[in-house]
Amino acid sequence: MSTGYEFLGHKEESISKATQMQIVDALCRGERSRASHLLLNLGHAHHSLGADDFFHILNYCARSPDPLFVMETWRMMEEKEIGLNNKCYLLMMQALCKGGYLEEASNLIYFLGERYGIYPILPVYNSFLGACAKLHSMVHANLCLDLMDSRMVGKNEVTYTELLKLAVWQKNLSAVHEIWEDYIKHYSLSIFSLRKFIWSFTRLRDLKSAYETLQHMVALAMMGKLYITRTSEGRLRSSRLDIPIPLNGRLSSLKVDFGENDHAVALRTDTSVRNNEQYVISNVGISEAESVKIGMMNKFKALPVMKVLRWSFSDVIHACGRTQNSGLAEQLMLQMQSLGLQPSSHTYDGFIRAIVSDRGLRNGMEVLKIMQQNNLKPQDSTIATLSVECSKALELDLAEALLDQISRCTNPKPFSAFLAACDTMDKPERAIKIFAKMRQLKLRPDIRTYELLFSLFGNVNAPYEEGNMFSQVDSAKRINAIEMDMARNNIQHSHISMKNLLKALGAEGMIRELIQYFCDSKTPLGTPTYNTVLHSLVEAQESHRAMEIFKQMKTCGIPPNAATYNIMIDCCSIIRCFKSASALVSMMVRDGFYPQTMTYTALIKILLDYGDFDEALNLLDLVSLEGIPHDVLLYNTILKKACEKGRIDVIEFIIEQMHQNKVQPDPSTCHFVFSGYVNCGFHNAAMEALQVLSMRMLCEEVSTLEEKRSDFEDLILAEDSESESRILQFCEDSDENLAFTAALLQLRWCTIVGFPISWSLDRASGLENSQTNSNSRKQETA
Repeated sequence: MSTGYEFLGHKEESISKATQMQIVDALCRGERSRASHLLLNLGHAHHSLGADDFFHILNYCARSPDPLFVMETWRMMEEKEIGLNNKCYLLMMQALCKGGYLEEASNLIYFLGERYGIYPILPVYNSFLGACAKLHSMVHANLCLDLMDSRMVGKNEVTYTELLKLAVWQKNLSAVHEIWEDYIKHYSLSIFSLRKFIWSFTRLRDLKSAYETLQHMVALAMMGKLYITRTSEGRLRSSRLDIPIPLNGRLSSLKVDFGENDHAVALRTDTSVRNNEQYVISNVGISEAESVKIGMMNKFKALPVMKVLRWSFSDVIHACGRTQNSGLAEQLMLQMQSLGLQPSSHTYDGFIRAIVSDRGLRNGMEVLKIMQQNNLKPQDSTIATLSVECSKALELDLAEALLDQISRCTNPKPFSAFLAACDTMDKPERAIKIFAKMRQLKLRPDIRTYELLFSLFGNVNAPYEEGNMFSQVDSAKRINAIEMDMARNNIQHSHISMKNLLKALGAEGMIRELIQYFCDSKTPLGTPTYNTVLHSLVEAQESHRAMEIFKQMKTCGIPPNAATYNIMIDCCSIIRCFKSASALVSMMVRDGFYPQTMTYTALIKILLDYGDFDEALNLLDLVSLEGIPHDVLLYNTILKKACEKGRIDVIEFIIEQMHQNKVQPDPSTCHFVFSGYVNCGFHNAAMEALQVLSMRMLCEEVSTLEEKRSDFEDLILAEDSESESRILQFCEDSDENLAFTAALLQLRWCTIVGFPISWSLDRASGLENSQTNSNSRKQETA
């Protein structure tokens, strides 16, 4: 028979629970003032309250999480001197940890037990360590570990999991190995624990340890030691009791033999498997031993263990992608096949990363075809990886087709890679569509994207064309639009984006705007940016401003490099001051930079402006004595001035020098030589020189020229109206350059005006005296 006291107790308990549910309901609705009022009423109840009278409130706060209301509840419980039990203690800790209140959670661990005699149980410490791992706070984690040692709390499998997360965040591989050694002293291995260690090893790129641990996992699975079940929500969990049982026996006994040395496999990158680039495409045969393994694993096909195994194989394969180890990735795919594990799209994502990083785009595309044949839809990240490789290979059509397949992307890298390819190939019109695709995906650009946008769209005029009023207005609008978009995304200029912006302004001839941006820039400006500004000023003939910027550069402590000095020496050609150029060369040498071809080109240009051909040619001899390689620009600089002054002797000497040094002419060389002869009235010599130079543009080797002679003659001597188009098509198909095309067209023009073609590289009457001229000049110099 119930007493009145028992009835009263049940009644008070039901009232307490009802009040708690009202508080929870108020918190769910966001009515915090009402919840606080109800909590206050609960605290002023006439019956004595215990920790259980706050269980539902704390449980809700732990799930939400709501650390602020937990602290409010905690204060009220302290005021009423209500003692805690371990159950409520854990809920309070979970709420504080999930909410990021590590300091308050730390105080709860340290002081509550001292005041109320309730010492935290191990799940409380694990919850705190998990929060430290999530919030990357090693200070709090170390304090917690010290307290666990002093109170001799011990560790369980959850503790080891949280310690692994902390070690991975710190990128501390030795700590992971220490945790492994400590773990096997207290626990025998399980599928789930091995998966966590594999995850840790792969994140820290320890492929050898990850591979060996994976083999332990496979061995346990084949032995039937699974201990995996599903929760009511469908999540996988370990069914093994968390009881410390040290590993019995040697780890080496827990391995599965796949037919080759495991250590060799883990470390291999250059093996026969690596050379078998068509592995995925071929139907790999299954040996008798492998058939036995598959038979052993078939009984587990429908069990959760297969999913866990596939996860771990995927982790290691993804690590292979990060370390460019296609050989090991391929071996792991073979092992999955042997075990009857079907690779998922996520597995193929890691495999394709490994393949393309190590073997190139073609092999990656072959794997993509295999996925499609197996009705596996590639992940967006897989498509992005292949698209990046296509962009690097300048395969714009394929890269764009892949980008069009991406439905969701969080990283602008594949789009930036395409923009970089457009920039390299000077195809800004193709970049517009891809940038629109980024907008469609609501993908936030990064600074690399903006650096490329300034390079692609900063200037309007085509290369080698001068800007005009209309192109400058358009350029200003584009730059303003890009900068406004940067501001909307809260992205500041980098030194590269500022350099590209200044370069665009210089290309348009917008010197006033360039100087204004340069002076107002808040971005730290390094040597490359100064060089961009100096080059633009020199190109615009703004020599005095260039000198001012150079002095400012030295004053600010920005170290000039070889390019800086070459630009300033070129600037001296504007003011025609060889003395200043020589002083700059001295400064250049003192700073550890030795004159190169472009330096001598600028110096020779200044001497030629004085009309001093002898000193210019003496300087050319010095270039040869110094062993500095010659280039066509160096020779063209002399030829241009010789053409203007009618110095046929200099023209012939330079042509012979180019031939001896195997420097192929370009269209400018032909123009200067041809014009030089014509201006002096030597028309036949001009045509023969043009033929010889055109032959040398095609090839410097006589034997090679003879091999291709028939192909060239068919194009040059054709009499139909489509011959020029065929020449252009021939060069396009054979990837030849503009000079090659110009040479063929020049030879065709020679035949049209009636000069028969000689296929000798040396025959030209206008060049016969070049060696004599060369020898006489050397004698005069001596």
